[in-house]
Amino acid sequence: MTPLHISTAFDSGTIEVLSLADAKDIQLHIRRDNASEFAQWFHFCLQGAGGLAVTLRFLNAGSSAYPKGWEGYRVVASYDHQHWFRIATQFDGKEMSVNITPQTHSIYCAYFEPYSHERHLDLIGSAAASDTVQVQHLGQTVDGRDVTLLRITDEQSVTATAQKKKIWLIARQHPGEAMAEWFVEGFLERLLDGDDPVARVLLSKSVFYVVPNMNLDGAVRGNLRTNAAGANLNREWQSPSLEKSPEVFWVRQKMMDVGVDLNLDAHGDENLPYNFCVGTEGTPGYSPRIEALEGSFKAAWQSTCPDFQTAQGYSRAKPGEANMTLATNWIGQNFDCLAFTIEMPFKDNANLPDEVVGWSGERSKKLGASVLLPILAVLDQLRDKP
Repeated sequence: MTPLHISTAFDSGTIEVLSLADAKDIQLHIRRDNASEFAQWFHFCLQGAGGLAVTLRFLNAGSSAYPKGWEGYRVVASYDHQHWFRIATQFDGKEMSVNITPQTHSIYCAYFEPYSHERHLDLIGSAAASDTVQVQHLGQTVDGRDVTLLRITDEQSVTATAQKKKIWLIARQHPGEAMAEWFVEGFLERLLDGDDPVARVLLSKSVFYVVPNMNLDGAVRGNLRTNAAGANLNREWQSPSLEKSPEVFWVRQKMMDVGVDLNLDAHGDENLPYNFCVGTEGTPGYSPRIEALEGSFKAAWQSTCPDFQTAQGYSRAKPGEANMTLATNWIGQNFDCLAFTIEMPFKDNANLPDEVVGWSGERSKKLGASVLLPILAVLDQLRDKP
């Protein structure tokens, strides 16, 4: 019999193995992010278990960063690291367990369908093939990786560049929220489709600034929420530093250079099984104009995409009580613009569930493509007439 082995020696791989002595009692610990206390992400390959009845026990699930995230959750698995499916999962409030009989020698398990650094580079390379795209280097991460921006517009349009709306999409400030970069991939595929009329109009009237992955170091390291220095990037927007949060420093600097008329910040939520967005209602500068834009954007998205809804989400922030270190709040306040945090589930969309894959990379891509319609719906109203 081939001995059991668990490997994490790959991009975003992480788990702590406590015991592999018995296939029916494999004991695991979810590892903390480096330099921080967050523990939720896992990604590993179990080898040597083909045809065996296996039980995986995540003994510290109940003390993870978001223990309620395991309620109704199903582990994501794949035999080829390409096609992912869900496994029945149990959680008793303390530990999480999975029972499976793998069909092949190796099976990968992950918190969510991973989005690798290699795919990230491929995404930038494929986008760069379009004559509407400029790839811009903003700076480097803590570990020395490139912070890359895609500037996208139709340079041949009759609208002068200075008059075009500045639309930003940033993603994956929290690296374990891999659905956010799948969202960006779907967004870019549609935006760069020369036969799509929505994309053509948007590119003629707008300049898009897209950062597909804000937290490359954390993604490669297998972190849930922090970068290589242990910083939660979505708490760094008031005063980022080159030492602790260069990723935010460089992107914020570019925003201040070119301006923002609309910002979308793509994330994933551990607890809620819905797609929703969060605006800037708690910021000091929140106004009837912004409130009306928020309503128009959400109504347009809900009417054109069944995967998006507005009934479920976070509690509405009270006036003046917004956390101004968050990207959406800082950007909305400083640019007096429409700004949203987009949240997707780690579990499934309870309004439109899929028993095989749950919420997935492909479904995140479809949602990313769908957001072009609400952008188009509010585009001409993003700024008051002079």
